[in-house]
Amino acid sequence: MNATEAQKHEVLVLGAGYAGLAAAIQLAARTRKRGDVRVTLVNPFEEFTERLRLHMTATGQETAEMSIRELLEGTGAVFVRGWVTALDVGAKTVRIDDDRVLGYDTLVYGLGSVADTVAVPGVDAHAHTLNSPQDAALLADRLARLGGGTVVVAGGGLTGVEAAAEVAERYPELQVTLLGRGEPGAGMHPRAKAHLDAGLARLGVRVLGGVEVTKVLPDSVELADGSSIPAAAVLWTSGTRVSPLAAAAGLSVDERGRLITDRALRSVSHPDVHAVGDAAAIRQGYGVMHGTCQSGMPTGVHAALTILRTLAGKEPKPFRFGYYHTPVSLGREDGVVQFTRPDDSPRRIVLTGKRAARYKETVTASPWPTFARMKKIPASGALWPRGGRYTRIRSAE
Repeated sequence: MNATEAQKHEVLVLGAGYAGLAAAIQLAARTRKRGDVRVTLVNPFEEFTERLRLHMTATGQETAEMSIRELLEGTGAVFVRGWVTALDVGAKTVRIDDDRVLGYDTLVYGLGSVADTVAVPGVDAHAHTLNSPQDAALLADRLARLGGGTVVVAGGGLTGVEAAAEVAERYPELQVTLLGRGEPGAGMHPRAKAHLDAGLARLGVRVLGGVEVTKVLPDSVELADGSSIPAAAVLWTSGTRVSPLAAAAGLSVDERGRLITDRALRSVSHPDVHAVGDAAAIRQGYGVMHGTCQSGMPTGVHAALTILRTLAGKEPKPFRFGYYHTPVSLGREDGVVQFTRPDDSPRRIVLTGKRAARYKETVTASPWPTFARMKKIPASGALWPRGGRYTRIRSAE
């Protein structure tokens, strides 16, 4: 390494989800002409995981493949493929699964979350998840070989709703049963919930709210009331967990293992570590944010801008975010979009039917033109999608 290389400020981004990729592209694109900053992005897969379409992959539908290297092309960012196995915040190093050790001056922690398969016995051994395209493909293969029977989708949140609808539409010969502690769409405006309920009923999805799965067996699920439901396949979408690496490294985390951040998205215990996306417990005036693509990308952009301000000797600005909408697909030609207040509470404005399906598709596809614009964005701001449009965020550098 020559003297110039040794003087570079090393920014290491862990995780190439929506938040991590936004942070890496935004920061690398803004510093590529400076020569004093190097951005390295670490991810276990070469292809970007388009989480918003995994329920489609799980039913055998083809989706576009997105190369992370191609998405980074032209930014100057370096891509390293590998699983992160250890983090040493004292030495400022990260170890990956081939025993390489990567050093950093600034770390962006965006390792995200996965379905919690350890809290309930039998889930890890007998249930499918939508944690990755590979997991979704395993479920697709299983479904394609079933000639009948019941598919249980455990988890009545929006991931469970979309997956149940997709399976029911693609495989009408299967009985799809959606289980959850609460009612699907309970937080929506009554008109939105009514359409969601009608869409599930139209597809033949059996909805059981107010139930808790206590065990998953090879051919059934057991419920807290002692009853059981036969299952030819089980998809687990109930609850999430994050990597234990942050807690093991001594970073301040909440009860779920998420990094606790200050107002600028820096770790409260180690300010050279920035947390983005699902891996962060980010508090706003209305409470702690919940992880979505809608909120994840802005956290990545803000982390990049905070790093730039810090390198320039300026105080970082606080992160502020308000929710805008909750788009839900009910198969390929139906959906519901609940527009929300900034605190994610429902407004009266609702889209339903084919218009909602088109809206959802626009939102799902919007990160790609956004990433492309980030590569070219001038120093005056950053772009990310909001409700199918693009919102410019001033950096005030």
